[in-house]
Amino acid sequence: MMSESLVPPRLVFRFSLPCRRRDPLWTDKGLEPKHRLASFAELDAAATPAEFRAAWSEAGLAFTVLVGGKRQPPWCRVNQPDDSDGVQIWIDTRDVHNVHRAGRFCHRFLFMPTGAGNRLDQPVAQWLPINRAREQPRAIAPGQLQLRSQRRPDGYTLDILIPATALTGFDPAEHPRLGFNYALTDRELGPQTLSPGSPLPFEEDPSLWPTLELVM
Repeated sequence: MMSESLVPPRLVFRFSLPCRRRDPLWTDKGLEPKHRLASFAELDAAATPAEFRAAWSEAGLAFTVLVGGKRQPPWCRVNQPDDSDGVQIWIDTRDVHNVHRAGRFCHRFLFMPTGAGNRLDQPVAQWLPINRAREQPRAIAPGQLQLRSQRRPDGYTLDILIPATALTGFDPAEHPRLGFNYALTDRELGPQTLSPGSPLPFEEDPSLWPTLELVM
């Protein structure tokens, strides 16, 4: 009798997701990118409570995250980012898969539907350091990241803009392939990751991140 494999199926393959260009990338009403990104969590029989959509232009990267199936409001605290409901996104503008520690082209961003303000009802968008990184990307100014949050009867929607100025080394013409990963944290629905999840160190190891291919 063969023992059950301990290797997550998502770890066996190298995945690449197309991300289509859109212009304008962002408007006063935000953006709902039309191109839905495939989710590979089903390969590991993992939950997929969120749908991710993406678009790009020379101005940067935009994402829409739709979280559904909730009965409880999201729990978010700006001073407890790792414990809060929300989405983290990792970007490597060089798509390097042969190193296990992040460098200056690797970025980590946090987006939460609420958690800021006196009433904790304002959305949160911020840069976070990557654990064990050999070097951090250039600092970004407050307000560079754009986020629009909308409550839904069974969850919420996030419209996200990561401008090119917040991405060290972003150059779609020369480097159209990006390392890309995301992780949804939800106390009610459970986690969802693009790459294999815990106990693998996906938060800090860029070799585990799939590829986002910027196409026309």
